[in-house]
This record gives sequence, C-alpha cells and structure tokens, in this order.
Amino acid sequence: MILSGTIAYRILPAWMYHAQVPPPTHTHNPNLPGLTWVDLVFPLFLFSMGAAIPLALSRRIAKKDNQIQLILYILKRGFFLGTFAIVLEHLRPTVISQANTPQKWIIALWGFLLLFFMFVRLPDSLPKWQRTTITMTAWVSAIILLSQLRYPDGSGFSLDRSDIILIVLTNTAVFGSLVWLFTKSNLWLRLGFLALLFAVRLSATVGNSWIGQLWSTSPIPWIFQFAYLSYLFVVIPGTIAGDLILNWLHTNPDADAIVPSVTTEDKALSEKLNRQWPKNRFYCIILLLLFNCLALLVGLQTRWVWQTTLLSGVICWLCWFFFSKPSNETEYLIKNFYKWGVYWLFLGLFFEPFQGGLKKDPATFSYYFVTVAMAFFILIIFTVIIDIFKYQKPLQILIYNGQNPMIAYVGFANLVWPILVLSKIDPWVIENTKAPWLGFLKGVIYTLIVACIVSIFTKQKIFWRT
Repeated sequence: MILSGTIAYRILPAWMYHAQVPPPTHTHNPNLPGLTWVDLVFPLFLFSMGAAIPLALSRRIAKKDNQIQLILYILKRGFFLGTFAIVLEHLRPTVISQANTPQKWIIALWGFLLLFFMFVRLPDSLPKWQRTTITMTAWVSAIILLSQLRYPDGSGFSLDRSDIILIVLTNTAVFGSLVWLFTKSNLWLRLGFLALLFAVRLSATVGNSWIGQLWSTSPIPWIFQFAYLSYLFVVIPGTIAGDLILNWLHTNPDADAIVPSVTTEDKALSEKLNRQWPKNRFYCIILLLLFNCLALLVGLQTRWVWQTTLLSGVICWLCWFFFSKPSNETEYLIKNFYKWGVYWLFLGLFFEPFQGGLKKDPATFSYYFVTVAMAFFILIIFTVIIDIFKYQKPLQILIYNGQNPMIAYVGFANLVWPILVLSKIDPWVIENTKAPWLGFLKGVIYTLIVACIVSIFTKQKIFWRT
C-alpha cells in the first residue's frame, strides 16, 4: 500500500498504477477494465484479514468464551476499527490543509502520537491504573484536538470524514467474523451465505426493486453501507484459508510453539510428516504459480482475455501434477490452497465479460474472484518458502509488518512524511526523482523506511490493538 501510494505519479507506465486511473492525468475512468499489481493490494489485505479471523476467534473459543462474549468481542473490534478510520482521516496531512505549512505537518505528527497511545497494547508490567490513564489521556486529547481543527471547506469534525479503506475493513471484519462464527462447523452454509449475497448483489442492480432500494440506503451511512459487504466475496474465501491453516497448526508437530493444544498423538506423526516432495517439485510449483499470476496481470490488463484464460488453464493443468500424492500435512495444506485457488480463478475468469470486464472500482465479480485466486497462489508460494524451505529470515521484515499492519498503514503519512518535509528532505527528493525509475526507487526507499520502523516496534512487542 505504501509503495503504490509513494511512487511518482504521471511518469511511469500504466501498469504501475491502478488500471482505472492511468497516467498522465490519473483521472478515474470507471469504464476502463484491467488489472495491475496495484489493484491486488486491497484484496490481498482483505484476504489476509479473512484468514486471520479463524485464528483469532479460535483462541477465544479455546479460552471458553461463550457466544455472547464472542459477539461482543467482534463488535468491540469493529468499534476500534471504525474509530481508527474516522480519527485517522481527520489527522491526515492532505486532509488537514492543502497548503504546505509547518503547522499541518506538526499536527500530523501529533496525530500519530495520539493514535499510538489510543491503540497501543501497553505491557502488562505496567499497573492497570497506569495503562488506563495513558489510554484515556490519549483519547481525551484526540477529542480535544479534533474539536479544534478546521478544514479547507470550513467544516470541523464530521463522522462522514473517514478513511474508506478502513471503513470497508471495519464492515468486513465484523460481518466476516460473524459469518465465520455461525458457520465454523459448516463450510457449505458459509458458501451458501455467499450465494445469498451474490443474489442480493445482482438484484440490487434493479433500481426500483425493494432489494435495490434497501441496498442503497443505510440508517448509519457514515459507518455502514450494504455495498461494503460486497468485499465479503474476498474475506469469506480468506476464512476458508484460515480454517485450513488452523487445522494444519493442530496437526503439524512443528507448530506446537504456536498452538499449545498440539497433542502427543500429533508428535507420533512426526516421522511421517518429515517426508516430503523433492525440492525441485517445490521450485516448479513456485515458478508456475508466479508465471500464472504474471500472465493474469499482463493478459487482463492488455485485454487478451480468452487467450489469458486458455493460458491460465494450461498452467493450472500442468501445476496439478506437481500437487499429486502429498506426503505430509504441509503438502496437503498447499494442495488444498491450490484447489481453492483454481476454483476461484476460473469462477472469476468466466465472469470476466460480465459487468464490462474486470474492474476494481466499481468492483466486479471477476475482480473479487480472480484476486482471491491470486491470493491463494501467493499464499502457497510463501508457505513453501517459509514453512518448507525454512527461509524465514530473509522475509522477516514482511512478517514483522504483517503482525503490526496498522502502524504500517499510518506510518508514512503521519510519521515519515512529516519528518521528511519538516527536515526539507522530501522537496529535495522530489526534485531529484523526476526520471521514471528514480520515481519508483523513491517509493521503494520510502516503503523500506516505514517497514524498518514497524519492524522495530514489532521486535519490541509494541502492537496496535485495532
């Protein structure tokens, strides 16, 4: 997300930006179909959250939380995410003012500090009264600050001013968690919910129907709109991945450091589970899946749709042979990922001509399903690299940021960027990165700076609890 937002505008090829906001003007064209790597960022984010839902809620179930407690926990999480979305948007430097004044950058920095203490998980070593005092002081300070700010249009605080990505995340986190909670033992029921959502989404296009009218209305539009639930087409497949991971954690002896409920019977399987396919087979899987993802990006962006579908089908057929006869739980895991990935891929490709082609905004069915498939393929690649090849160290910076995503989400606009501007570094960088690939390099460096900062927080076990 940071990289796609910090690369230089206007000067790079169209595939370096959202497909529907091409250079040089970056004007949104809702009729322009296509898919670029930037369009993958948001659905991958949602898919990851969906995969985390079974892992998070299963821990609370293991602690004997009852149904009411689980629902309250889900709603509490939704409250924090929604509050985060609203407060953050009010403290974005680009929202505070269009003028490049030191005051707005100082307010943005102050906003990061307030958000930090509003949502940070303070160490248990501190007395409870101290933790409560620090948190409440931050919340009260944020309320006072927001009540005093005035924006370019002359308005003050407004519930309608919110970060749309986090608002969508709020809705899908709450409803995705509730769907998983009530269908955790019945996958067909969960898929049945998707079918119902699919029917509602289709009927909503009939404007004068009761479903169309319901879809376009909301008692609290600043936090909930039915259209946001469309992204459950990404989140709920993510929960399927999460279920597979959860089952794998409980049957894989190597995972007992992560899930304490692994039994001695699991350890008896150790000798069997240590058998695995030859390394060359895993290399072939990684290369074929990477090539398939690349073919989808290139083919759908250039509008070679039937050719891309045919090529992707051939790649999936070839790849299938490499997933045959799994010999341990991890291989069964990635084979199940693959089967689901292929299913969602062709569901999305067969929907591609519908709704004028694959588009991110407004999102089409093909966009949801194709990106879900690519998420499964990418998940397989990382599972092989980290859990089979044991190459965790080279990817540790990604893992640290994945464990602390909200600090990363805020880190550039409200921490790194203000520091760069106030220290006069950012104007110098912009002046000297006007060449196309220097503009891309600037984005890479800014992204790495944020990633390193978040890694430091994570190493110190400083997490935000949104």
